[in-house]
Amino acid sequence: MRAVVTRVKSASVEIGGKVNGAIGQGYLVLLGVGPNDTEDTAVKLADKICNLRIFEDENEKMNLNLEQVGGSILVVSQFTLYADTSSRRPGFTGAAKPDLAIPLYEKFMAHCWERGFDVQHGEFGADMQVFSQNDGPVTILFDTEK
Repeated sequence: MRAVVTRVKSASVEIGGKVNGAIGQGYLVLLGVGPNDTEDTAVKLADKICNLRIFEDENEKMNLNLEQVGGSILVVSQFTLYADTSSRRPGFTGAAKPDLAIPLYEKFMAHCWERGFDVQHGEFGADMQVFSQNDGPVTILFDTEK
């Protein structure tokens, strides 16, 4: 799995001009699923992101995690994280097919929710408009294959 995690003051996703998910302080997670990913991969990545300490403490050091600041998570499916950019027109055959990707996208979100976080989301495969007020900006890349 690949994820781009941005610390945000707020974020939302619209589908067809209607808000599908919105959060205040927390993480905007763009999540891509690869063909070799499993439920275990989804759980491990969710734990890693939920435990990520990128919020500032009283000494202005990135030392607090999502739970400590009462943050939320907005998850948006993003197959383009598996783009093959060897040519000028990217290919996306490296991304998992929907029959594998959808259940793992849902498993990732369910695990974050089970840990007690408010989890909002887009819609897998939909044309979405994503809005965010980045905080910092702080953006972290995750790739479970590395």
